[in-house]
Amino acid sequence: MNSTIIIAAIVGALVLFALYLYNTLISARLRVSEAFSQIDVQLKRRTDLIPNLIETVKGYAKHEKSTFEKVTELRTSLMQAKTPEKKSEVNNMLTDALKSIFAVAEGYPQLRASENFKELQEELEDTENKIAYSRQFYNSNVLDYNTKLQIFPNVIFARILNFKPAQFFGTAEEERKPVKVTF
Repeated sequence: MNSTIIIAAIVGALVLFALYLYNTLISARLRVSEAFSQIDVQLKRRTDLIPNLIETVKGYAKHEKSTFEKVTELRTSLMQAKTPEKKSEVNNMLTDALKSIFAVAEGYPQLRASENFKELQEELEDTENKIAYSRQFYNSNVLDYNTKLQIFPNVIFARILNFKPAQFFGTAEEERKPVKVTF
């Protein structure tokens, strides 16, 4: 009788532990999904601002057609990207293309003085800051989730329950290089 109670208590404790672990992993995975959706919101905001920026700059820099086409193509690619890896890759290319737009604007003092352009530039800068924060938040959640998947005894249950590690939202190699300032 005593051994039956002890075995039942051990089995009950293991079941409760497994339920706790499962719920913890599910919560962590949902936080990763929610954090990724926040990146999506900011990327959508940026893609909504880009046509206005392009139209504003186009009026001043008609000969920069290839730059505008590249930004438009990348905007479309970003809107169609589904995975964190693809969104990260296209986002990095779009960031570089937007730098080209602002470089074009540098050559047009009347454009830089335009209130519409200034407002769009401020909106994009604000959005870029929000994207950077969202990426940090997402990557923190991915780190937490992936850590939970790899520590013992979670690793055993995670494999049995088929939990997969999440991918970090990375940056392009070019973005890691220091900015060169010349006077």
